[in-house]
Amino acid sequence: VFLGAAVAVLVGFLTGLVTGKVRQHFNVPTFIATLAMFTALRGAANLITGGYPLATFPGWFEYFGGGYLLGIPFPVYIFAATFFGMHFLMNNTRFGRAVYAVGGNMEAARLSGIDVWFVKTMTLGLTGVLTAISGILIASQIGSGTGTVATGMELDVIAAVIIGGTSLFGGKGRIWGTLIGVLFLGCVSNGMTLMNVSEYWQYVVRGAIILGAVLLNQILERVR
Repeated sequence: VFLGAAVAVLVGFLTGLVTGKVRQHFNVPTFIATLAMFTALRGAANLITGGYPLATFPGWFEYFGGGYLLGIPFPVYIFAATFFGMHFLMNNTRFGRAVYAVGGNMEAARLSGIDVWFVKTMTLGLTGVLTAISGILIASQIGSGTGTVATGMELDVIAAVIIGGTSLFGGKGRIWGTLIGVLFLGCVSNGMTLMNVSEYWQYVVRGAIILGAVLLNQILERVR
């Protein structure tokens, strides 16, 4: 299981690198490249598992997703470590500043001496690593691994980031804002679940939230 988790993280990183290279050499839009990779990998996961969940994990692995440390769920520690790590990376390192520069104006960043494609590719690789860690936590939490888990969760990720104030055009956004977006969306989802709101209506509400956040983002950009 430990080797499988390590391989999953490695595959996540390599997936990001491949996506970045496809974007660089073939000028395929990043959204299309990541969507194609996402679809292919989900199909590959189902081919490997035959569509059946993989279970019988050891107890130590299940601790990562369902265990407690000092009365606090262990995933909270991983969440906090990820948050503060990314906050430090984006605000206190040369790479983080380069990410903002590339997102704000790619040509200006290139003329400033920044290796634009290295920054883009490594950002996708880092995203792949974090996604793999999330998958490992989910597998630990539910006690099984399957290619159909977390279906639709990508929409929640997009919604949380947009609600947090990250610009769709790049160059603007803060980790604190994304944290607020995650907490807000989590409260809305949990609230609707506690109120026994239909799952279908929950998707409608999430879609409306995403659209509203995008429209608000556009309005603020025009005002500025």
